[in-house]
Amino acid sequence: MSETTIQSGVTLPDETKPWVLAVTDLIGRPGASEQLEVTWPAPAELSVPLLGIEQDSAMQVDIRLDSVHEGVLVSGTVDGTLTGQCSRCLDAITETVTIDIQELFQTEFDPMLEADEQHLVEHGLVNVEPIMRDALVTSLPFQPRCSTDCEGLCDQCGVRLEEAGPDHYHEQLDPRWAALANFVSGNVSEETSSEISEQQEKR
Repeated sequence: MSETTIQSGVTLPDETKPWVLAVTDLIGRPGASEQLEVTWPAPAELSVPLLGIEQDSAMQVDIRLDSVHEGVLVSGTVDGTLTGQCSRCLDAITETVTIDIQELFQTEFDPMLEADEQHLVEHGLVNVEPIMRDALVTSLPFQPRCSTDCEGLCDQCGVRLEEAGPDHYHEQLDPRWAALANFVSGNVSEETSSEISEQQEKR
């Protein structure tokens, strides 16, 4: 597959404005369609706190644009590479993700729909980034795992639980008893030191 494949009817944006397409030749021609295969850089902040796609990394876009009576229907897939950190063991995560997108870009505003529910063809252009971003970010887990069976780290010593085995154990002492034990230990130490001092004086 070549880096960029495009047919007539759709104009690629310049390098400073990826994700925006000119579709003037498709408007008002119901039934006409075009296919687009192109590599674009990932926009900024395409992520949740522990997982996302690095800015400017390559994203493979494979979409179809269909002219319909209401405007232009955009559908297809976008592939990217997710990087991040496991929320349980803190290991690095790297995996490929495929984003399915489908959205109608209307040529006219529909007063029967909420404004934030509509995407419009503006000045003969459609912006694919918002629909791709919404589809990806809403699908990302806020607590990603490196694997489905990751047990995480021991909260006492930090060892990986799956490596430590089922016999891994730390004795848990009630904090109130621990404070008492420290108090008693301190008194014993003071008494012992006093006895040693007295014996040395007698000598």
